[in-house]
Amino acid sequence: MLWWKTRIGKEIFLGNSALPFRAFGKTLPIPWERPRWGRHRPSFSTPAMSWRPQYRSSKFRNVYGKAASREQCFDGIPITKNVHDNHFCAVNARFLAIVTESAGGGSFLVIPLEQTGRIEPNYPKVCGHQGNVLDIKWNPFIENIIASCSEDTSVRIWEIPEGGLKRNMTEAALELYGHSRRVGLVEWHPTTNNILFSAGYDYKVLIWNLEVGEPVKMIDCHTDVILCLSFNTDGSLMATTCKDKRLRVVEPRSGRVLQEASCKNHRVNRVVFLGSTKRLLTTGVSRWNTRQIALWDQEDLSMPLIEEEIDGLSGLLFPFYDADTHMLYLAGKGDGNIRYYEIGSEKPYLSYLMEFRSPAPQKGLGVMPKHGLDVSACEVFRFYKLITLKGLIEPISMIVPRRSETYQEDIYPMTPGTEPALTPDEWLSGVNRDPILMSLKEGYKRNSKVVFKAPVREKKSVVVNGIDLLENVPPRTENELLRMFFRQQDEIRRLKDELSQKDVRIRQLQLELKNFRNSPKNN
Repeated sequence: MLWWKTRIGKEIFLGNSALPFRAFGKTLPIPWERPRWGRHRPSFSTPAMSWRPQYRSSKFRNVYGKAASREQCFDGIPITKNVHDNHFCAVNARFLAIVTESAGGGSFLVIPLEQTGRIEPNYPKVCGHQGNVLDIKWNPFIENIIASCSEDTSVRIWEIPEGGLKRNMTEAALELYGHSRRVGLVEWHPTTNNILFSAGYDYKVLIWNLEVGEPVKMIDCHTDVILCLSFNTDGSLMATTCKDKRLRVVEPRSGRVLQEASCKNHRVNRVVFLGSTKRLLTTGVSRWNTRQIALWDQEDLSMPLIEEEIDGLSGLLFPFYDADTHMLYLAGKGDGNIRYYEIGSEKPYLSYLMEFRSPAPQKGLGVMPKHGLDVSACEVFRFYKLITLKGLIEPISMIVPRRSETYQEDIYPMTPGTEPALTPDEWLSGVNRDPILMSLKEGYKRNSKVVFKAPVREKKSVVVNGIDLLENVPPRTENELLRMFFRQQDEIRRLKDELSQKDVRIRQLQLELKNFRNSPKNN
């Protein structure tokens, strides 16, 4: 690094070249090389040099967000006012599902994507739950199958008819009972068809095989409420965050905890696998109550690779990762902006790109799968933003600016498609397989050949690992113990009343039988 000293002793940085420099129309003398001091810098030298960010060459550094026009939004939707930390929205290439505000149970809307504009107040709903709906997720392989979970402790599978709902749907294709408390999360396996994960407030994760309609595994390694579930690319590992301030990497088939981190300085809320990079990213809160993100090595959770503070706001940060472009999106609950970064394999790992800003706060965000994007407009990501104050669902497209109208292969690599790589029996036997990839070049026109068939079964006890999940659930708090005690007292009282009524009825029948025998007609 070469410097030139002026007559008054001021030092000017000229660059790394040793050739003569021109300034103010005159040729300057060959500059001298400034000495490099160690830690103990002499106090007499205080150069005034401005900080310059290092230039990075990236095809995504000019990505910008574009909000849809009012005509392309979904208006007049009574979005739920539930404070549960979920998105309350799920999107695929055909339908948009939104959890709505309702009385006397839980419900959600299912709207075809082409039906934009104002939604009528009496539009048909899915309204079979007895409690508030807390999470909904579309099946990644069958586009008319959606899973929902609720405060009524059930998980339900719904089959949406072709073209959307014509009347209210109250009968689910499959009802799954196994949790003893409300169920807060549902997640589909990324490569296996008909494998569903559910996490409840009973601190358990159940793995359901929908071909038989029963739970096949139970993961019981958490000591508090589970906040988030995330899977790696082939679904062989599952990362969880929990209210006990611990981050865990779990082998889902055995339930064995492979790695565990006690996050005291970084209280984790959400976690996401960063594709096939063998890294995790978590969002949370620092010890100074500032929002923070941390990057982890999935094979060593003893210390995060980096920690970066975002801001001092209080809303929950939702992370979204695009494995095709290696871009990370951060959206805060109650914020109006969406920040996006590029993930690298070398330090500093995270490179800030830009920020989409909007004055309207978001309650949650739905994400369109890759095969539903508009590749002709160079769209690489699409959000569906829930604006509760306006009752509005606003699509936001993240676009790479390109002048050419041809297909851009460098920003659309092969991406996971709609064909499952494994059957439930294969995955449960220990087989791992990467997702089946598809190209977006010709546009998405192929329909999945997978069909959902609900099993026919009778209601019975649900036994996993020798434990009846519906009956043998011990109370964890004093309030639960009291509720269970009073419930049992009411049940005992009801059974006693029923028994006394049956005794009276038995006496009446005995008396009638005796009178019948003593009647003169029978003599």
